[in-house]
Amino acid sequence: MTEALKTADIQLIQRILPHRYPFLLVDRVIDIDGTSSAVGIKNVSMNEPHFQGHFPGTPIMPGVTIVEAMAQTSAVMVGVALDLADKDMLIYFMAIDKCKFRRKVIPGDVLRMSLKTLRGKPGGKVWKFQGVAEVEGEMAAEAEFTAMMDLPA
Repeated sequence: MTEALKTADIQLIQRILPHRYPFLLVDRVIDIDGTSSAVGIKNVSMNEPHFQGHFPGTPIMPGVTIVEAMAQTSAVMVGVALDLADKDMLIYFMAIDKCKFRRKVIPGDVLRMSLKTLRGKPGGKVWKFQGVAEVEGEMAAEAEFTAMMDLPA
């Protein structure tokens, strides 16, 4: 890609993703390189509802929400690259593979999610991604996942 890398702020993210609070799990997407790669940023806050019960007195971001945040980052990357803002796209998980958790993610952390496309092309419905989530350069989680994009006819 010869263009400069692109970014998506929260307003653009909300025009691409159907998710809203409390399930919108990415605050910004930077370094979008077409449909090849991107980096998502999630500012982890004690105000998030899952911390009330996971775990009282020892808040830890659930692993499944870390994987979901990576998936949302990949959807924003594809949405920016293919100009899918305001198109009412829905995205569905099809598979999660090679998922591992390496460290706790707690309130105050900045989760940095690096995503890479393994398979998928413009016009295709099924995409596969590889993601790594880090806090301060330390791996928190990694996974490969497959998702289907569904655009209204």
